[in-house]
Amino acid sequence: MRFGLFYEHQLPRPWEDKSEVELIQDALDQIELADRLGFTNVWEVEHHFLEEYSHSSAPEVFLAAASQRTERMRLGHGIVLTAPGYNHPARVAERIAMLDLVSRGRVEFGSGESGSLAELGGFGLAPVLKREMWHEGLTVSLRCMTEVPFGGVEGKYVKMPPRNVVPKPVQKPHPPVWVACSRRETILLAAELGIGALTFSFIDPEEAELWVGDYRKTLAEKCVPIGRMINPEIACVTPMMCHGDEREAVLRGLEGGNFFGYSLGHYYIFGDHKPGLSNVWEEFVRKRAERGFSPDVAIAMRQKRLSARLDNDQGAQQGLRGAVGTPDQLREFFRRFEAAGVDQMIFVMQAGKNRHEHIMESIELFGREVLPEFAARDESVRAKKMEQLAPILEAAMKRRPDDAPRMPSDYVIEALPKRTIEQYGGKEMLDRLEGDSAVGIPRPRDLQERLQRGMRPQTDGK
Repeated sequence: MRFGLFYEHQLPRPWEDKSEVELIQDALDQIELADRLGFTNVWEVEHHFLEEYSHSSAPEVFLAAASQRTERMRLGHGIVLTAPGYNHPARVAERIAMLDLVSRGRVEFGSGESGSLAELGGFGLAPVLKREMWHEGLTVSLRCMTEVPFGGVEGKYVKMPPRNVVPKPVQKPHPPVWVACSRRETILLAAELGIGALTFSFIDPEEAELWVGDYRKTLAEKCVPIGRMINPEIACVTPMMCHGDEREAVLRGLEGGNFFGYSLGHYYIFGDHKPGLSNVWEEFVRKRAERGFSPDVAIAMRQKRLSARLDNDQGAQQGLRGAVGTPDQLREFFRRFEAAGVDQMIFVMQAGKNRHEHIMESIELFGREVLPEFAARDESVRAKKMEQLAPILEAAMKRRPDDAPRMPSDYVIEALPKRTIEQYGGKEMLDRLEGDSAVGIPRPRDLQERLQRGMRPQTDGK
């Protein structure tokens, strides 16, 4: 099993002018340290307008910076919003490919649709259509990445003529593809499409074992790959803070993890938000108990072993816990996930008002005392898994149809001046322009302006 870091770039109010700068620079420092210690992945979200919960609207920029601060870590979009109303599929393909080139082939292509009205409404997308928009956008992006040339599309949400989309990614046929999953339904969809499942529900190892079983069963029975390769992996997200003293770990990490859960709920489940005015942190402090996000140190200290959630004596949810504890506690917790068949654990650490120095200490301690045990057997465990899955993946790839439209043999793209001139019958002018261009003579400015307006070009030499 492998380990990664996950970033929403949370920034609870109040803010200062330098707050966002410090947040981003701290995250890059954390990633650089994690890379040296053997963490294998960093994941960065794409969200828009979700104040305090996520100040991460341009993940490709942040991941490009991270690529220059690291040597081995995989750079994961966790996720790109692939509905065409958010990002045109060709632009997604171009950005993924460029990041893959910049990082020398270290990109993981996570995709998703978003379930927040702040984002869907902000870009004018209908919530009821978000799943099919995500699917079409992802399909077209993967085609743009792999077809030479891309044969064009006449879809419901995106229409694009044939073009050769460049650059192409280093990883062939394309980087590993993932989808964000918060329910069993999406886990099964990931398996049906042959892509990895990024599970953003806080679950226990015993729940994860059921999800892994369902995923692999569906992979074997129903998989028709959306891309040209299959990524049969499952990753789970959890809050994390590691310290030699359990109580200190709880004091450092429990509240931040619970703000992460509460602020997510604010935008996706129960909140009313006034842009630029709502204070989610104050709301969290005031209402967290009634929403089941009230971290109680005493309850955490009574917990016999780590689990995703904290429950009080009456069995009511009292908040999130996850991997907040000592190295021994975390080691036991992750052995259970490893036994369940989970491929990667992803840590939410830059959450709420967690302090940068505590995050750095936690990464250092985990990387020194917990990670090596799992890294030592990761290669053999992974090889055994892929050996078992090989016939399943081969059968699934054979079910993939090859029905993408091909570019017509006579298709050409004309230069805009040529099209305009030919439209008005200016063959003589076209020949002169071609000759002038060959010897470096610039076109007259008035000609450019006339062509842009679609007017008949003058041929009197002006």
